[in-house]
Order: sequence, then structure tokens, then C-alpha cells
Amino acid sequence: MSIFSQRIKQLRKQQNVTQTQVAQKLGITKQAYSLYENGKREPDFDTLKELAEFFGTDTDSLLYGSDNIPVSDQRLKFALFGDADVDDDVLSDVRHLAMLQLQLSRDKKKKD
Repeated sequence: MSIFSQRIKQLRKQQNVTQTQVAQKLGITKQAYSLYENGKREPDFDTLKELAEFFGTDTDSLLYGSDNIPVSDQRLKFALFGDADVDDDVLSDVRHLAMLQLQLSRDKKKKD
């Protein structure tokens, strides 16, 4: 079984929906969806995007099985700062601030 098939099965069960419900949302048969979960068939790109949207995640999470896909420092620096020359200490500070913000958001959700 592939990471993808395990992940969509896990997400479907977490959201307490049936294979039939997911299939109806995607406009496919229950049997076709079942083949995805059993690793015997893979969706096309449009269906993959619809699955990600249905499960409230992104395609990387479905394909790689993690919400935390590592990004190289160089790619992250470019994404955040463009062509600016940024040293590793600044990047470390930005990561630290992002983690603090993430923790604050999680704490707030727990209180609500």
C-alpha cells in the first residue's frame, strides 16, 4: 500500500465519512475510490486536487504523508527574502518566530 492510499484512508476515517460519500463528492464510483485506498489505482491531477480540498489539506500531504515536508534552507531563504543575501542566523530567527506563532495559534484553538 502506498503512502497516498494510506493517507487518504486515514483522513477519511478521521473525518468519519464513507468511501461512498467521498466518491460522490468526486463524481466517481465507490469502486473507483476504493481502488485508490487499496493502492491499485491512482487519481489524475484534477482528482488529486479535489481530494486534497475535500480532506482540507494539500497535495503534498496526500502524496508524502506528512504536513511537514522539509524545505531546503536555500529555497526557504529565496521564498522569504527573494534575492537578498540573508545569513543563517536571520533564517534561524524567522523559523523560531514562525514556531512561536504556530504554538500560539494551536493554544488559541484549544481554548476555543
